[in-house]
Amino acid sequence: MLNRAILVGRISTDLELKYTNNNKSYCRFNLAVNRINEGTDFITIVVWNKQADNLVQYQNKGSLILVEGAISVNNYQDQNGNNKTSFEIMAHNVQFLGNKSKATDNSNTNDNDPYEEMSEEIDLDDILD
Repeated sequence: MLNRAILVGRISTDLELKYTNNNKSYCRFNLAVNRINEGTDFITIVVWNKQADNLVQYQNKGSLILVEGAISVNNYQDQNGNNKTSFEIMAHNVQFLGNKSKATDNSNTNDNDPYEEMSEEIDLDDILD
């Protein structure tokens, strides 16, 4: 069996480095990922240790990244006793597809963004014919 997720998207929340009681660093944030048809999904990502340190140091809200990891399913009860389920990606690998200065640049030009086309809609009927 295989539990593997690969996502390319933009960081949609401010990054904050946090620590466990055992002093392990981690960062939890949302990644905005375009759907093939329409819309955007906001996926919760958790990054640990040195990768979390590097992510917070070199990237920020708006940065384009690739995340490889595993889907984690969490079941819990809310304050009213209702059963809830949440999903997040436990990152194993994070690749920076842009630098911090580009993410904060307000020029709105993507001349140097080699992954710009990844956000375009793809018509699967054209591919399958």
